Amino acid sequence: MTYIITEPCIDVMDKSCVEVCPVDCIHETDHMLVIDPEECIDCGACEPECPVEAIFPEDAVPDVMEAFIKINYAYPDGLDKVAELVASRIADCPPPPIAGHRE
Repeated sequence: MTYIITEPCIDVMDKSCVEVCPVDCIHETDHMLVIDPEECIDCGACEPECPVEAIFPEDAVPDVMEAFIKINYAYPDGLDKVAELVASRIADCPPPPIAGHRE
């Protein structure tokens, strides 16, 4: 199992999670951060650091955010693939505002 970064990270990308990751498995893309599932050691250090609560264990991702499992798992396929999936998600379901982070 891995951790998954979900919709609240879109256009927020706080990066507090990056600083605490012991294996550097969190990567920046155009609109959000993603976790490389091949590098993640499932330590959970990133989850409490996210100020917008965007990080979940894979088996606890809310149903409405399940598309982000595929987005994170696309990281090994390259940033273009991740960007394509994120852009499609934004077009289909624009992320709501988050006070103080995404207006």
